[in-house]
Amino acid sequence: MSSPLSAVPKLRMSKPDWLASPKVFRTEVLAGLVVALALIPEAISFSIIAGVDPAVGLFASFTMAVVISVVGGRKAMISAATGAMALVIAPLNHEYGLGYLIAAVILGGLIQILLGALGVAKLMRFVPRSVMVGFVNALAILIFMAQVPEMRDVPWPVYPLIIGGLALMVLFPKITTVIPAPLVSIVILTVITVAAGIAVPTVGDKGDLPSSLPVPGLPDVPFTLDTLTTIAPYAFAFALVGLMESLMTAKLVDDITDTHSNKTRESIGQGIANIVTGFFGGMGGCAMIGQTMINVKTSGARTRLSTFLAGSFLMVLCIAFGPVVSDIPMAALVAVMILVSVATFDWHSIQPGTLKRMPLGETTVMVVTVAAVVATHNLAIGVVLGSITAMVIFAKRVAHMAQVTGVVDPEGNQVVYAVTGELFFASSNDLVYQFDYKDDPDDVVIDLTDAHIWDASSVAALDAIETKYKQRGKKVTIIGLNKPSAEMHDKLAGQLTAGH
Repeated sequence: MSSPLSAVPKLRMSKPDWLASPKVFRTEVLAGLVVALALIPEAISFSIIAGVDPAVGLFASFTMAVVISVVGGRKAMISAATGAMALVIAPLNHEYGLGYLIAAVILGGLIQILLGALGVAKLMRFVPRSVMVGFVNALAILIFMAQVPEMRDVPWPVYPLIIGGLALMVLFPKITTVIPAPLVSIVILTVITVAAGIAVPTVGDKGDLPSSLPVPGLPDVPFTLDTLTTIAPYAFAFALVGLMESLMTAKLVDDITDTHSNKTRESIGQGIANIVTGFFGGMGGCAMIGQTMINVKTSGARTRLSTFLAGSFLMVLCIAFGPVVSDIPMAALVAVMILVSVATFDWHSIQPGTLKRMPLGETTVMVVTVAAVVATHNLAIGVVLGSITAMVIFAKRVAHMAQVTGVVDPEGNQVVYAVTGELFFASSNDLVYQFDYKDDPDDVVIDLTDAHIWDASSVAALDAIETKYKQRGKKVTIIGLNKPSAEMHDKLAGQLTAGH
């Protein structure tokens, strides 16, 4: 007789994808190390933007990367302290202090969880391809522009170091791809500058590195309604900008890796990561596009391990190897980011042949997106403006697709108007003017078999047509409505004019 336990299915623990082979494991570890090195000066710079101690930005990058590697929905994507998030909450810190900034980060995380649960990620389907291309190109431009200050008013050896770093990263993969070229470039340039005693700006010049791990605690603010009303606007803006950048980056990584990610899980994961970051005294963050490109495109990482190790190595490098990391020349990291910007830009999108074939509206949307992002240094604003531009162009294009054709019967007693196309606020505006109210017979039939009513504006237009005929003593019959159109028409007809 079989045991009752034999009917219970055995649990099978699936092997993590980063243990698929030694090569995959090595790639993930080295990618995490490269990203960690690139995160340090960035996190310090964003701390300065937010007006906080460098440790606040570094702690945020550590906790964001480690937490999102577990709870996020997009493998290999890097989340850390970012410039966009720093800009959103900087005014709050300058006016009220660090405690209020931390409280806003925690509240922003809660809002992100709520928005994620409500399905905000589904809105990504409404972002057109031309906006995505503009987003990518604007991102590449911003990455390059962020390096320009590091190349101004600096000692002359900085320039040959940058050129040498670029040359190493281009040529080294021809020899071997076992070790990421950016890591090789950073190590070689650091050895050269230290051994030769070359005086150039280093990572240490950006600020002091932390010497211990962050300690959890509550934000130093009064827990009152006044505090909530003070931080709420900043927290909401923080949540929206963070989700926008993270979801756009996730979509970009989906395209690069030809894999699908769980955007809802990513939205909720960003919220969880920001809450944890806030309780550990970090300034919050979101997906970091430049570092994600280093991880995915330059280093070839594809699993959660690289994200986890990027955050872990960041703290190890700061605490255990602070003096060594401080000696890394900024020129080495500038070279890495310049190469990332060149690799990120969609050069095909601006080739003459592509521009010639592409509809003018699509190109306009791309240009608007790029211009808005570069002007504001805010990727979220660019995406919103680009999407709005695309919608306006689409509405204008579709508005001309609604056509009306009238046929009078041989005896002249009836006219049948066949309406084809999509009826909505843009196309229905001209609908009223396509009927011959004065000369038509007394019996008018409007056939909507090949049309669809989308909104109240279309119902109002049909009401107006009926009214104009009625004023002349003529009868109007509407036929051919599909079920959704009929339901909307029956519900709203005659109810959209004052007096009803």
